[in-house]
Amino acid sequence: MSKGVAMSENSVSGSVDGAVVQAASIGSVNINSAPPGNPVPQQLPPAPRTFVSRVEELTDLDRARTEQQPLVVVSGPGGVGKTSLALRWLHNTRDQFADGQLYVDLGAHGETARPDEVLEWFLSALGVEVVPPSLPQRQALFRSLTSGRSFAIMLDNADSATQVRALLPASPSCVVVVTSRRRLSSLGMDGARFVDVEPMDVRASVELLEKAVGERRLSVETEAARELAHLCGGMPIALGVIGARLFRRPHRTLAREVDELRAENRRLSNLDLGDSASVSAVLDLSYVDLPSRQARLYRLASWHPGSSFGSGVAAAMVADDVEEVERDLIDLVEKNLLIEAGDDLFRFHDLLRVHARGQGDAEADAAVRRAVECYLDRAVNAGAAAIPTRRWVGERFRTVDSGAFGSRAAALDWLDQERDNLVQTLRTAHDRGWPDLVWQLAEAISALFQRRHHYSDWLFTHQLAVQSARDCGEREAEARLRNQLAVALRNLGRFDEVVEQVRLVLELAADHDLGNRAKALMQLGHVHRLRGEFDEALRYFRESVDVQVRHGWARGIGLSRRRVGEVLIDMGRHDEAVAELRKAEKSLDDVVDKARVRMFRSRALSRLGRFTDALSLADDVLGVVRGAGSPLHVADAFELLGEIAELQGDLPLARDHYRAALGCYGESFDPSAERTRDQLRALDR
Repeated sequence: MSKGVAMSENSVSGSVDGAVVQAASIGSVNINSAPPGNPVPQQLPPAPRTFVSRVEELTDLDRARTEQQPLVVVSGPGGVGKTSLALRWLHNTRDQFADGQLYVDLGAHGETARPDEVLEWFLSALGVEVVPPSLPQRQALFRSLTSGRSFAIMLDNADSATQVRALLPASPSCVVVVTSRRRLSSLGMDGARFVDVEPMDVRASVELLEKAVGERRLSVETEAARELAHLCGGMPIALGVIGARLFRRPHRTLAREVDELRAENRRLSNLDLGDSASVSAVLDLSYVDLPSRQARLYRLASWHPGSSFGSGVAAAMVADDVEEVERDLIDLVEKNLLIEAGDDLFRFHDLLRVHARGQGDAEADAAVRRAVECYLDRAVNAGAAAIPTRRWVGERFRTVDSGAFGSRAAALDWLDQERDNLVQTLRTAHDRGWPDLVWQLAEAISALFQRRHHYSDWLFTHQLAVQSARDCGEREAEARLRNQLAVALRNLGRFDEVVEQVRLVLELAADHDLGNRAKALMQLGHVHRLRGEFDEALRYFRESVDVQVRHGWARGIGLSRRRVGEVLIDMGRHDEAVAELRKAEKSLDDVVDKARVRMFRSRALSRLGRFTDALSLADDVLGVVRGAGSPLHVADAFELLGEIAELQGDLPLARDHYRAALGCYGESFDPSAERTRDQLRALDR
C-alpha cells in the first residue's frame, strides 16, 4: 500500500523526478494544517472473557520483560490457550507500551502470511502513507520507526522462525510475543525466551468450568466436574464450549454431560485426531445441540473468505434477515463457538473453522458466492461515492445506491477498513472460477487504489482481474483494468511494463473505445514526463486531448488538458500553461477536479510573478481538498503555498508550509516527501 504525489482519477500530478510510489493509510484520515503526531495503534483483540490459572506462564512473561528479553515464543498444541495467555498478559501490561500495540494473525486465511504483507499492514498502522515496494526497504523503515519507541507486538499463529525474524523491530523497548504450535527453537539464536503451554491440570480445568457454571453447581457434582475436566483433555477451547453448554442449561446435570462426552470420545477413538481429539468430541456434541438455523449459520459462515466478518455479510451467506442472523451470531458467541472480535465483527478460532467446514454443506459454494456478491455490491456503492464523476464499467454500476455513504472520505474509509476482506474475496472468486465477479470487484475497489494506493493489493487484484476480463470477453473492462494496472506500474518506476500494458490497451481499444485509448496515451505521456522527455510527453498528452474531444467526454477532455498544462509548466512555458489550464477547468464539474486544475494554474501564475492571483487560487485549493479524503492532495496544496512563499522571499512562511506538507506524508517512502525534505534542507542552508 503506497501512495504518491497527488491524484485525480488514476494519475499522478506534481513535479516529479524519478519513480513515484503511492499509497495511503488504513482507516479514517484526518489532515490538519500542522504535521500530525505519531499514531498510537491499538490493534490487540479483546482480552479473553474467562481466564484462569497460568500463573507460572504469566510469571515467565513478566520475567522476560524485567530481564529485557524482547522476544518471547509461546508454544503449544492447538486449542491449549496460547493466544488467550498472550492476550491476557499484553492487556495486563499495556500501560508499559506507550507507543501502542500491533497485532497480526499470521495464519488467518489458512496459509502463511508473507512478511512483506505484514510489514505493509504494520507500517500503515504506524502512519506511513507510502510503503516501500521491497521487503528489505519495508524492514528498514519498520526498524527506523520502532527505534527508540515502546511497542507490544503480537505475532499470532507463526509458522516458522524465518517468518518471525523478518518482522522483528529494532528497539529493545519493544516486546514481541509469538504464538505457535511449533517451538521455533532456532529463535533462541535471536535471544528468545520460550514459554511452553500445556493442557490444564484437573484443578485448573475445574476452576475454568466453575467460572462458567458457578461454584454451587460444581460443588454438588464434584466427581462429575473432575471427570468432565479430564474428558476435555485440559484444553481451554473444549472447556469453554462445555461450560457454555452447561450455563445455558441450568437444570442439566454434569453427570449427563459426562456420559454424552464419554460416548462421543468412544466414537472418535479410532480416528487419528492427535491433540484435537477432546476438542472434536466437545464440538461435535455442541454442534448436534444447535438449533437448525444456528447450525446452518455455523457451517456456512465458516466459509467466509476473510478472517473476520460482520452480520451483514453473514446474513447474505445464509440468505436470511440481518437482525435474525445478528441474534444467532451473538448466541454462537455465547456458546463459545464464535469469537466476537469487535463491534459487529466476528471470527472463528481456527479449530472451530475446521470443525464447522468439516460438517459439510451442499450449499457452501452458493453461500460463498453470495458473500462475494455482497462485498461486490457494497464496493460498487463505495467506489461510486468515492469518485462520483467517473464512468464505471460493469452492470452493477447501473444500480448504485447513491445514499449508501455520506461522503467520499467515508466511502474510502470503508474500502480501507474492509480491504483485507475485499482482496481475499477477490482471490476466492478467482480460485472458484467466477471470473465475472473477479474483474467487477477489482473495478469497484480501484477507487481505493486510485486515492490511497496499496500497491501489493493493487497489483495482485488487477493482474487477476485483467485475465478474468479477458476470459469473459469483456474487452472494455480488460482495457480499463490494464490502464489502471499501468498506473501502479508507472508509480513503481516499472516503465517498460507500463509501455507493454499500454500497447495491449491500444490494441484492445483501437478506434471504438476512445475513452481507454485516451487514457493509454496519457500513460505514455506520464512515462515520458517522468523520464524528462517533455516534448514527447506533450505530444502524447495533446493526442489524448484530441481523442477525448472525439470521445465527447467533458471530464476526460478536462483531465487531459490539465496534463498538457502541467508539462508546459515543466517546460517553462507558463503563459501557455495558464491558458491551457483555464480551458481544462471549463470542461470539469467536480469540485476536486477543478481544485486540482487551479492548483497548477496557481503554480504557473506564481512563476510569472503574479503572486496575489496565485495565492488566492492556492488558498481556495487547500480549502477544497481538505475534505476530499486524500492526504496527497493536501500535501500538494501546502507544497504549492511553500513554493509561492519562497518565491516571494518569505522563507519562514515557506518553511512552515513545507513542514505541513511533510506532515501529510508521515514517515513515508515517497519521492514527493523527499522532494519536500530537500526543499526544507535548501531553506536551512
